Amino acid sequence: MPSTYQPPVATMRFLLEHVLDFDAQMAALPGLEEVTSELAAEVLTMAGRMCAERLAPLNLPGDAAGTQLVDGQVVTAPGFADAYAEFVEAGWPGLAGDPEYGGQGLPRTVQIMLDEMVSAANLSFGLFPGLTRGAAEALAAHGSNDLKATYLGKLVTGEWCGAMALTEASAGTDLGLLRTRAEPREDGSYAVTGTKIFISSGDQDFGNNIVHLVLARLPDAPAGVKGISLFLVPKFLPGAAGAFDERNAMSVGALEHKMGIHAQPTCVMNYDGATGWLVGEAGRGLNAMFTMMNAERLFVGIQGLGLADAATQNAVAYARERLQGRASDGRPGTVPIIAHADVRKMLLSCRAFVEPARALAAWTAIRMDVSDHHPDAQVRAAAAADVALLTPVIKAAFTDFGFETTVQAQQVFGGHGYIHEAGMEQFVRDARITQIYEGTNGVQAMDLVSRKVTLDGGAPLRSYLAAITVDLDRADGELAGHELVIAMRRALTMLEEASDTVAAAAGEADALGAAATEYLNLFALVSLGWMWVRILKAAPALEDARLQDTYKALAGYYAAYVLPRAALHAARIAAGPATVMALDEALF
Repeated sequence: MPSTYQPPVATMRFLLEHVLDFDAQMAALPGLEEVTSELAAEVLTMAGRMCAERLAPLNLPGDAAGTQLVDGQVVTAPGFADAYAEFVEAGWPGLAGDPEYGGQGLPRTVQIMLDEMVSAANLSFGLFPGLTRGAAEALAAHGSNDLKATYLGKLVTGEWCGAMALTEASAGTDLGLLRTRAEPREDGSYAVTGTKIFISSGDQDFGNNIVHLVLARLPDAPAGVKGISLFLVPKFLPGAAGAFDERNAMSVGALEHKMGIHAQPTCVMNYDGATGWLVGEAGRGLNAMFTMMNAERLFVGIQGLGLADAATQNAVAYARERLQGRASDGRPGTVPIIAHADVRKMLLSCRAFVEPARALAAWTAIRMDVSDHHPDAQVRAAAAADVALLTPVIKAAFTDFGFETTVQAQQVFGGHGYIHEAGMEQFVRDARITQIYEGTNGVQAMDLVSRKVTLDGGAPLRSYLAAITVDLDRADGELAGHELVIAMRRALTMLEEASDTVAAAAGEADALGAAATEYLNLFALVSLGWMWVRILKAAPALEDARLQDTYKALAGYYAAYVLPRAALHAARIAAGPATVMALDEALF
């Protein structure tokens, strides 16, 4: 059976309304006072309909057809150009965009929930509007008034697309090695020359402009990252009549042959003296680009969540229909495989991740809205610190756990999961890239332990852990004796001790490197457990008694089968770097 997708709007509304106090929090934010969970659910229902009915049906055939490069022109998979036009016409790219530039001004929280559904329905498609939004945010934060007047409105509405061009063959994570150069011209523009690789959405055949944000060096730039500047380089320049119909000196040298996201044009881009304009200050290109990269890192985490949910939905449906084996209770006849304990464990593991991950993503998005809109500067700063702390966790953990989830969902299908027509192997292949791009998950873990744990003397981390403690204390009354609360207190203690260990190792490269991924996973497990506590506390508000029972069972499974992984990561952190560094390089 081909894969299908059901938008989880009802679950999203439950989280906003009963778990995360969305209505009250939006009421305190100027410009968002009238946005309620009811309004958000109405918007998400319409968006979910497009994802399920328009984007999801293009996912499997788009993967099969892929993107082609024909006579130097990118040709996207059949149906993508029309679907993108419909997506723009419906206003979805600008959902949380600035109304001054044509956006709808809704909360980022709603935007992130839309991102999850688009990613679940069709990840290759979702990268077009996702990267465009990131480019718009970078331009809004750092671009000149002239550049914003010319380009920002069409990026916000999605009429034009965006891409970011960082990576070169010799400069991946270490961007200080990049060689692309930008020569100043007398008219204030620059001639940008160089080759970039792995450029998602680098080109397409939608018939619109594509605005590239390109990292390059000025002639007198010093070596290293301090010599990098950021330039806006559009596919089309304004011609004699003012219309953007003059082709810039940039081209697609090749399309990358990838493991997954086959319908997404990942390009080798050649800039041959292409006309561009400086964005932000000279020599501060990484500062400007990180506005886009941090937004994209959160977006990538949501991609992992979306793919995990889509794969889980299909695994549950298959497990209910596939008849194999006999029941353990002795009932006669062949039974659906969901009756078997091992299959149930796989399905429970999938849902035990998806449900709290969606809640943690929404909690973080609400903090983003608070940091953008709250009238109190201190409140904004505290919310921004929470977002900075959670960004590497969501990017890395959601994609690592999301990949695990797609693999487990594929396993439920047995041999059928390995066959293309079922759609499950595509989820696995597509999910794999999320662990790699926008900074590999190891890079995210190093960011967490080397920068975020000690940010502002560790104040944001202490505040975050204190918020978890408060909810656990409150849960003692309503959930007294529940195995989740007991297990969470143990895991939280492990995280607090590990945080002290990591903070004490500041500046010790081997110690931080050995602990980094273990600490991030421990942090994520506790954070997801926190969301389970909040979900469990809110469950009595549900009218559906069966759904209440579902959440209770899933929370119990998380406590018994998932959260014990925290002890493994804590033990590895406590072990230190000695065994990691003991084997001489020559002996590998």
